Amino acid sequence: MIIGVPKEIKNNENRVALTPAGALELSKHNHTVYVQSTAGDGSGFSDDEYRQAGAQILDTIEAVYEIAEMIIKVKEPIASEYNLIKENQLVFTYFHFASHQPLTEAMIKSKAICLAYETVELADRSLPLLVPMSEVAGRMAVQEGAKYLEKPMKGRGVLLGGVPGVPPAKVLVLGGGIVGTQSAKMAAGLGAQVTILDINLARLRYLADVMPANVNTVYSNEYNIRSLIKDHDLIVGAVLIPGAKAPNLITRDMLKEMRPGTVLVDVAVDQGGCIETCTPTTHEDPTFVIDDVVHYCVANMPGAVPYTSTIALTNATLPYALQLANKGWEQACRDNVPLRKGLNVIKGDVVYKGVADAFDLPLVDVDTFL
Repeated sequence: MIIGVPKEIKNNENRVALTPAGALELSKHNHTVYVQSTAGDGSGFSDDEYRQAGAQILDTIEAVYEIAEMIIKVKEPIASEYNLIKENQLVFTYFHFASHQPLTEAMIKSKAICLAYETVELADRSLPLLVPMSEVAGRMAVQEGAKYLEKPMKGRGVLLGGVPGVPPAKVLVLGGGIVGTQSAKMAAGLGAQVTILDINLARLRYLADVMPANVNTVYSNEYNIRSLIKDHDLIVGAVLIPGAKAPNLITRDMLKEMRPGTVLVDVAVDQGGCIETCTPTTHEDPTFVIDDVVHYCVANMPGAVPYTSTIALTNATLPYALQLANKGWEQACRDNVPLRKGLNVIKGDVVYKGVADAFDLPLVDVDTFL
């Protein structure tokens, strides 16, 4: 198969979808890999490293899209890429369709095959291609939250771990999944007083067993959220409903119940956000303030640590990319149920329920194509 790796062009997105190690593995299986020139520079991988791994370098993004049967990306295509995507071309990336109608409509129009990392789902309901970036984003949420709690950043002026004689900051984590767990671990490690909310009692029992003593678990409901936000310094939104828009757990009116300088980090912003007042921001301009509450809503947080993120992402995606390349997408998705669940849009039809529901679009059974 001919595989194309374009350079990411979303604002401050420094990741690349494939490391030289990944390119070598695909080349060993007799696939042809084309990488856009300088695509790996932001992650610390040079064109020469890709050449040595068996890839070929193309100068332009147009050339990559034109020649490739399968495009491997990190982030969803942006408007300038829509017309580059060809009919029957397989695009393997993070799409997050349910939060972006123009992208959904463009991919339907393209008649491409859109296989989304974030909806590939194992039998235990875990999301193997979302996990590595969720781990990065969860840890970064606390790192960024700690920074924006500083007074020059418009925060409360609170040190996350406190010092002897001064209590630590209070961190509230909405959601006990991968992002929430990693956020809680980081915050607890820095000495903060942490509370995790979730609606899954089994998950709360597990977290209560494995987390350190400065982490508490609380059942998530509106009453508890409203009570806790009044005295917590950093609130991390870590709610995920696979392939669908995240619910608003913190509404506009709740901001008035928070203390001035409270920091909100909404990791779910690329799925529509779980904080009503959050809208996507960029690494260039990451925050805004509403009612004296600082909002950090960067939609591609792992893009700020691209070396770590790119290696972690390729570790997870490469086995699936190899299956798609070796067998073709139809046979690979017949043989691999988790991979089949990654199919969102096929040749103009929506085949993933969360996307169809988000925009009231007809849902076509994926087996129609398999």
